[in-house]
Amino acid sequence: MKDSTTQETAAPQGGAPRRVLIMTAVEAERNAVLRGLSRGGAASAPARDGGPAFDVRLAGVGSALAAAATAAELAADGGYELVVCAGIGGGFPGRAPVGSLVVASDIVAADLGAETADGFAAVDELGFGSARVPVTEGLAARWTAALESAGLPVCSGPVLTLSTVTGTAATAELLAARVPGAAAEAMEGFGVAVAARRLGLPVLEIRAISNAVGPRQRELWKIGDALQALELACSYLPEVLQS
Repeated sequence: MKDSTTQETAAPQGGAPRRVLIMTAVEAERNAVLRGLSRGGAASAPARDGGPAFDVRLAGVGSALAAAATAAELAADGGYELVVCAGIGGGFPGRAPVGSLVVASDIVAADLGAETADGFAAVDELGFGSARVPVTEGLAARWTAALESAGLPVCSGPVLTLSTVTGTAATAELLAARVPGAAAEAMEGFGVAVAARRLGLPVLEIRAISNAVGPRQRELWKIGDALQALELACSYLPEVLQS
């Protein structure tokens, strides 16, 4: 079942989106994105060659804050034509190793539903809308291809949004079974996506992997490496959007 939050949208006709809103959870992610865009020659106002302008804003942590912050930004300025959720996150073993990148194929609220005697039931099964927002397929594919061509480790797959970060191998296995092909998890993507889709705007999500989804072993997390990967990924976005 689909509702207005999951309507299909496309990039504006006639070329690249002119203005892009990028939402990150925290300042460190925002700074990494800004560094990457600067490396990619992004403009703070539309460039003379028609290249897009970017605004990078803080969403806060969690889907509710992200939805509210994104909606506020979009309401304050009606000129955006693409919304991107960008940050670091956990990677599912066998799909996205630490230090790699995941470009979302779908954005999934993986814990939005009900617990039943037969297991978890998503809101889709309950008839209350959809827990899945499709991304703008063509743009996601072009960004993935550009990163692959640059020799960066990247995959495309569903990125899960969770209110509680996974902390056990058992939960990781349940999520992987619930969402086939799940590649990464984070906490903001679905909130950003539903705010964008309510206004009919296309959406993307990218995650740089800092840790494996599963037991919390902070001593193994590579946050610095993930932020560097995020910076590199964002350096290719201006070119991708004009291709």
